[in-house]
Amino acid sequence: MYLVSGLIRMLRVWRSYNDSLRELNRLDDRELADIGITRCDIQRIAWESARG
Repeated sequence: MYLVSGLIRMLRVWRSYNDSLRELNRLDDRELADIGITRCDIQRIAWESARG
């Protein structure tokens, strides 16, 4: 039971990560600068968003 619920949670986190990553990558450099991040921050921010 714990294995299944853990797997489901992991899949939800991964999907959230991918959604955030996709959205942030759609922004151009100026839009990213407006929100205070750089292109190299995208993966970290997407991961923090998915986990948090």
